[in-house]
Amino acid sequence: MPRIDVLVAQLGGELVGNGGVEVHRVAPLERAGEGDLAFLASPKYLSRLKTSRAVAFIVKPEHRDIVDDGRSLIVTDDPYLYFARASQFFNPLPPIVPGVHSLASVRCAIPATVAVDAGAVVEEGAEIGEDVLIGANCYIGREVRIGRGTRLAPNVTIYANCVIGENCIIHAGAVIGSDGFGFARESSGKWVKIPQIGRVVIGNDVEIGSNTSVDRGALEDTVIGDGVKLDNQIQIGHNTRIGEHTAVAGSTGIAGSAIIGARCMIGGQAGISGHISIADDAVVFAATTITRSVRTPGVYVNCLPQLTHAEWARNFAHIRHLDTLVKKVRLLEQRLEQQEKAG
Repeated sequence: MPRIDVLVAQLGGELVGNGGVEVHRVAPLERAGEGDLAFLASPKYLSRLKTSRAVAFIVKPEHRDIVDDGRSLIVTDDPYLYFARASQFFNPLPPIVPGVHSLASVRCAIPATVAVDAGAVVEEGAEIGEDVLIGANCYIGREVRIGRGTRLAPNVTIYANCVIGENCIIHAGAVIGSDGFGFARESSGKWVKIPQIGRVVIGNDVEIGSNTSVDRGALEDTVIGDGVKLDNQIQIGHNTRIGEHTAVAGSTGIAGSAIIGARCMIGGQAGISGHISIADDAVVFAATTITRSVRTPGVYVNCLPQLTHAEWARNFAHIRHLDTLVKKVRLLEQRLEQQEKAG
């Protein structure tokens, strides 16, 4: 097991106590035991720290004196961020074992460092970078470009001409580059399909969750910026642009031609209408629907708290009469103004 001073030497922070303590993983305060490193991200968990059996703790500077029994501390301004990096230290991605499985179909030249698992198909004209992993039953279309170090879990589909950057992770069942939802309607009601001839262009260090769909552009490209993190079961419509380092939680739907800024955080089950823009650094709460452009950073929410059906029915009955209530209030205000003038 690595020593805690080795961890600090690699990740930084201030070591308080015995640097020779051996740690092998990061664990929650309440479940930590021998060889575990725990972290305190919030003062409300101080009582758990005092009873934890971890051999060492990651804490903020103001908590550097919280442990007085000789156990070691790593002092850092952001324990949660340090926990993430420590967890990566203890749990590196498994090494890629290069080679093309006998049951895979590869119709282009690939570097010797690439791994292609059973059932995968790589079409003609694809460009695959060094150290790429293509999982079982993946499909890589014609002229697709995939950058160095990217990993595709089993059953990922990447349609023709799409571009994936370096060091991306795309999880099982994700579909990149399927047709956007584009149709014109005849007077008879019949729908006429609009060919979707754009691409999906994904930057570096992007992670895409399982069963997420990113549609190709209709005329221009759908673009996902560097460092974007997409959760599971998200729908990204055609021609959408998402700025760098934005994170989107599960089951969110983003309609076509929306422009999402950089460093935004979008909660689960949010809905973003098409042809609107959201400013950099905006935060959208879970289950919030954004139907107009958001032009300034801030926190945006339009969801109601959970109610019983009876409470919801009573409140909705009042909502139905809001217009009448507003008219009555205006009438009362006018009468009061008249009385004040007469008085």
